[in-house]
Amino acid sequence: MQFAPTRLLLDFALPPRCAGCGLIVEEVGRFCSDCWGQVDWLVAGVCERCGIPLEGPEEAECGGCIAAPPRFDRLRAATLYDDVSRDLALRLKHGRQVALAKTMAMSMRRQLRDYDPVERPILLPVPLHRWRLWRRGFNQAGLLAREISRRSQIEWSPDYLLRRKRTPALGGLNRKQRARTVSGAFALTNDAPLNDRTVILVDDVYTTGSTIDACAKALRKAKPGRIEAIVWARVSRPRYVE
Repeated sequence: MQFAPTRLLLDFALPPRCAGCGLIVEEVGRFCSDCWGQVDWLVAGVCERCGIPLEGPEEAECGGCIAAPPRFDRLRAATLYDDVSRDLALRLKHGRQVALAKTMAMSMRRQLRDYDPVERPILLPVPLHRWRLWRRGFNQAGLLAREISRRSQIEWSPDYLLRRKRTPALGGLNRKQRARTVSGAFALTNDAPLNDRTVILVDDVYTTGSTIDACAKALRKAKPGRIEAIVWARVSRPRYVE
């Protein structure tokens, strides 16, 4: 209670602002009503496997997952990749506005299911290559994983999954090109204690799934019980898929 006057003074001098437009809001990390309404939140009607919005008479899993099941067991995204969600992801990754990780993690946390303690769930951020990490100074997936862990009390670690292959940016590549580019890019540390555990991969954006799938392929060697993934935004129907 003794810090209340200081907190009130800070709130007056630096009031919390909408993560989307900068309008003053009631609480740090929140959106104003207009920005909230512009975001395509993914709350229902999605594929049980990859989390893509289902269309028409599709079953519990989308046609893509039925035809070519991904290596992970379940993926969920907080939002579709739209103007607002893309802007936040870019401002976090390239604009160095690291505080946005708290806003994004808040919504991502809601998409996690309730885990049984016997699953021993663990959050693993999709890693950056050491040279990219050195240039950027942080891994946005690591920031998200840490914040989700803080809000969910699920363990997280940046140490068990490594990016051993330096790869170019994937923007503009089709599905096959992306898959070839990240093939063999990820590896586990020798002491990764993941046997029979539920591993939850964390990343900012999911496009074709090539990166998450490559991570899952590497993780299978550790014999986890399940491999799931949580992302801030996912592209609904990627432009470059063939």
